[in-house]
Amino acid sequence: MKFIYYIPILLLFISCGKDSKTATILQGNAFGTTYTIQFFSSEEFNSERGIDSVFHAVNKSVNTYMHDSDISKINRGDSTVIVDKIFKDVFKISEEVHKKTKGYFDPTIGVLRNAYGFGDLKPLQKIDSTTLDSLLQFVGFNKVKLTSENKIQKEYPQIYFDFNAVAKGYGIDCLGNYLEAKGVNDYLIELGGEILAKGENVSNEKPWIVGIETVDSQLEDRSVANKVVLENKGMASSGNYRKFRIDSLTGKKYVHTINPLTGSAEKSDVTSATVIAETCGLADAYATSFMALGLEKSKTLLKSLSGIEAYLTYTDSLNQHQVFITDGFKKFLVN
Repeated sequence: MKFIYYIPILLLFISCGKDSKTATILQGNAFGTTYTIQFFSSEEFNSERGIDSVFHAVNKSVNTYMHDSDISKINRGDSTVIVDKIFKDVFKISEEVHKKTKGYFDPTIGVLRNAYGFGDLKPLQKIDSTTLDSLLQFVGFNKVKLTSENKIQKEYPQIYFDFNAVAKGYGIDCLGNYLEAKGVNDYLIELGGEILAKGENVSNEKPWIVGIETVDSQLEDRSVANKVVLENKGMASSGNYRKFRIDSLTGKKYVHTINPLTGSAEKSDVTSATVIAETCGLADAYATSFMALGLEKSKTLLKSLSGIEAYLTYTDSLNQHQVFITDGFKKFLVN
C-alpha cells in the first residue's frame, strides 16, 4: 500500500427495475492501486464518505508507508500503542495462516522486504548468506505477541511488521462490511485485482463473473485466461511474473515473493496463485503463501485446507507454463 489517499473518479447512478434498486459505480485510487465498487441499494446514502472512512481507518492502522500509523509506530519500537480492531483482525488472520503454512506466511518478513527493496526503506547494497543470517533472527511470527491489553510485544525491537500480503484483502472485507451495514446485499468490490462478491448483479439478475489474468498479460493490454462465477466469496491473486527488481550493481533478479524460512528471494516454480475463500483477507494471505511454498508443498497444503480453493500457474521441468486447479475451484469456472 504505497499511497494513502482516496480519490473518487466516477460516481454513476443507474435506475434498475428489480426491487427498485439503484446501481452505483465508484472508481478511484487507494492503497497504491485502483478500485471499482459496484453495488445495488434501495436506499440512498453517502457511499463516498463511508468508503473514504474505511480506507482512512485501514491506512491509519496497518499502512507502513504512513508515518503516524499504528504499525509504523510499532515498527519504530513504540510498545505503548494500543492497537485497534483492524490491527487485531489482521494479526489473527496472519497467525492462523502462519500456522497452517508452517511458517511460509509471515508478516514479520518486513526486514527482508526492505533489504531486497520491496518495502518502504532503501534496499541493502549487498545481500549474502551472512547478511541473511543476521536478518533472519528478526523474522518469525512466534517472536511477536498480541497481549490481553491489545499491545504488541516483540522479542527483538528490530522486528518489522509488513501486512501488505493480507491488509489489502482485509481492507476489501471492511468495505464489504460497510456496505452490508448500509443494507447492501448485492455488490462487487475490485481493488488491485482482488475481489469480493456478494449477492448478484441485479442489472441482469445473474451471478457476478470475474476474470483470471493470463501469466503473460501486458499491463497495457490485459488478457483473461479463465472466467469465474463468484458468489459470496473473496478472490485474490499473487504473481512474480511482473513484480521483481533488478539489482543495478549485480544485474540479479529478485522476485516479489520472499521465503521467510530461508530469506531467499529466488523464483519458485509457481508463477501465479489465484485463491477463492470465504473472505478476501484469507484469499490474499493464501495466494502469497502458495507463491512461497511452490507447487508440491502448495498441493499438499490444499488437501488439508477447508474452504480454500486455488488456481496455480507454474513452470515445469521443461520451463513450460502449466496450470494446477483444485477440484473445488473448477466448480467456479465458467464453461
